[in-house]
Amino acid sequence: MSPIRAMSRTHGERGFVSQILLFVGISALTGALVAGLAVPFAGLLGLSSQSATDAFENMDGNLTSPPLPERSRVLAADGSVIATFYDQNRVEVPLKRVAPAMQQAIVAIEDARFRQHGPLDIQGTLRAFVRNQQSGGVSQGGSSITQQYVKQVLFENAQTPEEKAQVIEDSYGRKLQELRYAVELEKKMTKDEILGKYLNIVYFGDGAYGIESAARHYFSTTAAKLTVPQAAMLAGLVRDPNNVNPVADAKAAVNRRNLVLSRMATLGMISPKAYQEARATPLGLKMNKTPRGCYYSKYPFFCDYVEQLLLHDTNLAKTRDQRRQMIDQGGLTIQTTLDPKAQAAAEKAVHDNVRPTDGAIGAVSMVEPGTGYIKAMAQSRGYGQGKGNTFINLNVPQRYNGTLGYQPGSTFKPFVLAAAIKQGIPITKSFPSPGSTVITGPVKTCPGGKPGAVTEPWKVSNSTSAGSTSTMISGATHSVNTFFAELEKVTGICEPATLAARMGAVRADGRPLQQVKPFTLGVNEIAPVSMAEAYATFAARGLHCNAVPITEVTDRTGNQVKVQGPDCKQVLPRDVADGVNYVLRQVIDGPDPGRTGADMHLDGRQAAGKTGTSEDRIGVWFMGYTTNMAAASVITDADAPQTTLIGKEIGGRRVFGDQVWGGKLAGPMWTAAMKGALEGKKSPDFVEPNPDVVQGVPTDVPSVISMSRDQAQKTIEAAGFSMAIGSYVDSGLPRGTVARQSPGPNSKAGSGSTVVVYISDGSPPAPPPQPEPPQQPNPQPQPQPPKGPDLPPGPGGPGPDKPHGPHGPLGGILGAG
Repeated sequence: MSPIRAMSRTHGERGFVSQILLFVGISALTGALVAGLAVPFAGLLGLSSQSATDAFENMDGNLTSPPLPERSRVLAADGSVIATFYDQNRVEVPLKRVAPAMQQAIVAIEDARFRQHGPLDIQGTLRAFVRNQQSGGVSQGGSSITQQYVKQVLFENAQTPEEKAQVIEDSYGRKLQELRYAVELEKKMTKDEILGKYLNIVYFGDGAYGIESAARHYFSTTAAKLTVPQAAMLAGLVRDPNNVNPVADAKAAVNRRNLVLSRMATLGMISPKAYQEARATPLGLKMNKTPRGCYYSKYPFFCDYVEQLLLHDTNLAKTRDQRRQMIDQGGLTIQTTLDPKAQAAAEKAVHDNVRPTDGAIGAVSMVEPGTGYIKAMAQSRGYGQGKGNTFINLNVPQRYNGTLGYQPGSTFKPFVLAAAIKQGIPITKSFPSPGSTVITGPVKTCPGGKPGAVTEPWKVSNSTSAGSTSTMISGATHSVNTFFAELEKVTGICEPATLAARMGAVRADGRPLQQVKPFTLGVNEIAPVSMAEAYATFAARGLHCNAVPITEVTDRTGNQVKVQGPDCKQVLPRDVADGVNYVLRQVIDGPDPGRTGADMHLDGRQAAGKTGTSEDRIGVWFMGYTTNMAAASVITDADAPQTTLIGKEIGGRRVFGDQVWGGKLAGPMWTAAMKGALEGKKSPDFVEPNPDVVQGVPTDVPSVISMSRDQAQKTIEAAGFSMAIGSYVDSGLPRGTVARQSPGPNSKAGSGSTVVVYISDGSPPAPPPQPEPPQQPNPQPQPQPPKGPDLPPGPGGPGPDKPHGPHGPLGGILGAG
């Protein structure tokens, strides 16, 4: 049987043996005085002093001291504390940052001879031994500070309730093992080192672990600034922190404090005068409780998102339980991106427009372009239970305690716009934009990276006014559905969907984006922070940075801890992003009086944006940005099954059909948040687009004269242009072939622009009139030859059939006649 088990018995003959062996161990460590007492008892049991000594020395003396559980803090960008996580509210400090009065007070009441004795206080142990013999059990401890520290470490190391129960078991076997650890500890550490560790590990009651947290908790000060009466009160708590609680029983705390002061005076640590003054001092509590977790945070949803990201980050630790332990015990400093000013502006904007108990919900996410830093995250519902509250973060994806997302409507159109510009289609190119149309042909897709196509007919109608044709500018400013349906037919769905995903606009449920014909109208459910991330990519000229709330995590020693942080990559050519920015700037700041974003103008700043309204007007969005801030603003029906916002009371008013649009409902919320967040800051202007993006890259125009209509179309499209049919013209070329074209053969025109062809009617033009003979004096009237047919207008000016581009005539008409 091991020495520990042999010495763990209590009461009767076995308990008596344990007590004797305890003294045998003591004699081996402390010299002849105690050995003289112990050896006779050992002899009665047939044991020699040497054998008892050997048994003691064979015990394990290596005490494993893992890092103490220490609280972790979450900080805003300005260094203010957002939240604190802990199992034990502890902040470790070195002994030099503990007031001398505190060091003296704890020694006075717990181990007055701490600096004179070794690992064991013989006098205290003998006194305890005698009294325990008289009581028939372990009724008084004689533990030194070193032994108490050992016990605290063993308790921290215990993982199960059974292991913890063994640590606090009142037996001599346990005490002897603690003594063995204490012996080795005093060989390796100085008294100051032991005292410092002791003050950091002990519990001071009311959730405060360690002297620094206790000083902050009870007196709103630091361990370095503790006064004598404050130090005495704290020292008096260590022996019985639950029963001597100054908050629950001030009288008991005062009595215990005064006992400590008396001990300090007796030991000469303080003068009689100082003793009397300290004794007359009131407790003077100035409580400063440290809230735990996100529930009491000023920014609970942002805090919760930070916590969830860390719990999912395998860089922090291998398993979720280990990650939880790191957060609660690791003493981490978690530096975040949150800008309190931007957050306040976002919260005010949301609460001014949507109330917590409305049948609709509102949310705003703000992301900094070029860094991906989430600057603000606000929502209309509060954090918690009950009406008007929720634990669901309305801004983030489902995986992180978030939402299933909302259909962003027309705010998805810019991804098709970006794909079109990337494919070389100039923003001035016209596409049909009838009031309604049916997209019947196949449209290219690439689900799972595999080439495919969707063929089901899609009927699409406009909800805004538009001409028979639109350009990217007019199509965006008026949010013309049929224009973007026609544009998507050309770009395909694969590239817009790929760009959207690379820019961060991913589904909130984690599934791939659905590549269907209505893709451009925003039928995928997206979280607001993901949309803000994507639009920030446009603002950063195609540089995508994943939206992050954390910039850095450091451990208790200041070393950096690896976690998922900002990751930036160019996913869109700059020229393409500049083109998109130019188009979306027209939505807010353009000259068109009918633009959908006219009310979102930011005085003194260039801004770009897009409105969005989902099917049946269940939800409305406004997505917008400057060069240094992108924001998503959404208001949507709150409860499933979702219904239209029309007729609901939102923000203290009932909204009707003319108000339930992205620019009317979500737009003002976006504007208020942006103005508040950017107040006092400058926003650089956008980079103007490359003229080639606007008009197209100058490209040789092929000659299609005398070709059939089908052959001409193939030739023109192969060269990067589109073809339009002009009027029939007189020509000697075969009927149905191209007689003329504009721009003319072998000229230069912008890629993606339109070449107009004129088809021969097979009739050569009539000869021009003959010149009149010179006039003679007193001429006689001469008969005039008959007039030929009217000819098509030449290059001097447009005729009634001459096509116009968005900025005027497309050019002169050249060709064979």
